Amino acid sequence: MQSFQATIRIVAAVLTVSLCQLASAQDTANKDAQSHVAKGLPPRATPGDYLAHAQAGNFTIAAEFAGHSVPTQEALLSTEDYVVVEVGMFGPPEARLKLTYADFSLRLNKKKTVLPAQPYTFVFKSLKDPDWTPPDAAEAKSKTSIGGGGAGEDNTPKVVHIPLPLERAMEQRVQNAVLPEAEHVLPGAGLIFFQYRGKTDNLNSIDLIYDGPAGKVTLPLHP
Repeated sequence: MQSFQATIRIVAAVLTVSLCQLASAQDTANKDAQSHVAKGLPPRATPGDYLAHAQAGNFTIAAEFAGHSVPTQEALLSTEDYVVVEVGMFGPPEARLKLTYADFSLRLNKKKTVLPAQPYTFVFKSLKDPDWTPPDAAEAKSKTSIGGGGAGEDNTPKVVHIPLPLERAMEQRVQNAVLPEAEHVLPGAGLIFFQYRGKTDNLNSIDLIYDGPAGKVTLPLHP
């Protein structure tokens, strides 16, 4: 009997330690997640520093169309699958406003159907760094310049794999630049994304539509 009770005490002690370790791990994970919450871009000095701005109640929505460019603080990236709008939200001193990409949509060329803003994580697969050149591309260029590329060579385009560290760095830069998803002391600013694979040269009109806690307003943007 005493042996059985001792076994029960040991099992209980092991379970207690395991639960404490699990709670500690979850707490660490939550802290890590909070530390990676997007802070957004630094707001410009005034709404007039953006190419477009409009009043929504006591707040001012400002924006600028970036096309397929992704302007982060560290580097200018690009995406062929999405277009980007930099947004700035302004209000009275110490005013707070819930910010979210979901309050925005984009109307292109006066079409009835609008494009809803997409989560920034959707952009990751199409991100590119214009300053990065694949090693194979540099090697191929070198061979061509000295008369290579003769008969019998395999000219099939190769799949380019971006190095994992570069891929993660680009994703982190985007995450740090997106419009924060939280109640925010104004001003607040960041990037929002809309799926569009066409050429921006074909856009005759671009209207950013905001419909959120501040009210509803449409901003004509310059292509």
